[in-house]
Amino acid sequence: MATFGLVHGAWHGAWCWERLLPELNRRGHRAVAVELPSERAEAGAEAYVAAVLEALAGVEEPPVLVGHSMGGLTIAQVPARRQVRSLVYLCGLVPRPGFSWREQAETALAPGFAAGAVVDADRCQAWPSPEAAAAALFADCDPETAAWAAARVRRQCYGLMRDRFEGAPAVPAAYVVARRDEVVLPDYGRRAARELLGAEAVELDTGHTPYLTHPAELAEVLVRTAHKM
Repeated sequence: MATFGLVHGAWHGAWCWERLLPELNRRGHRAVAVELPSERAEAGAEAYVAAVLEALAGVEEPPVLVGHSMGGLTIAQVPARRQVRSLVYLCGLVPRPGFSWREQAETALAPGFAAGAVVDADRCQAWPSPEAAAAALFADCDPETAAWAAARVRRQCYGLMRDRFEGAPAVPAAYVVARRDEVVLPDYGRRAARELLGAEAVELDTGHTPYLTHPAELAEVLVRTAHKM
């Protein structure tokens, strides 16, 4: 049995793993959904990592950390603070040592995908309506699922993206690419897997949110990947 620590991406929350959790449990594994401090303008890498550590405080065995999208920036920094079995970047951003994420973002993200988001006084981004969020973030979902998810998005602050990453964690890592990803470019994922993780990406024929659209298929991939590392 493995324990999976599920770390969400931008604008999301622990709610986004609701369909994946029972699929992992059904396969005999434990999963913990982490809530990141995304809405706190002052929160940097330390606060994000602390959220993961708190959520996993009762987990004794080294967990498999799964970081979706921007969650990849957080999972990469956890092994310096606690023992981790492996890392899985799910359509994830993989930090390049010596750089902040702001210095890498242009090569990873689909141009203009967040053009409809608004910037507030804290320089955080929010979506002006559920419809705008659904079109940008959940285009791969059926209308009912997209509406359900879009009603739960929150603002995203970017203190985490100012921090420079000091070095790659010395733990096994894997990458899962979504071939129809409309947020994180699939070619970026394939390249990051090879150049930064030393691995070939596993591919799903989905969009950016397979935890909503294909939870059973994603669970199978995560379990197989965890067993190989």
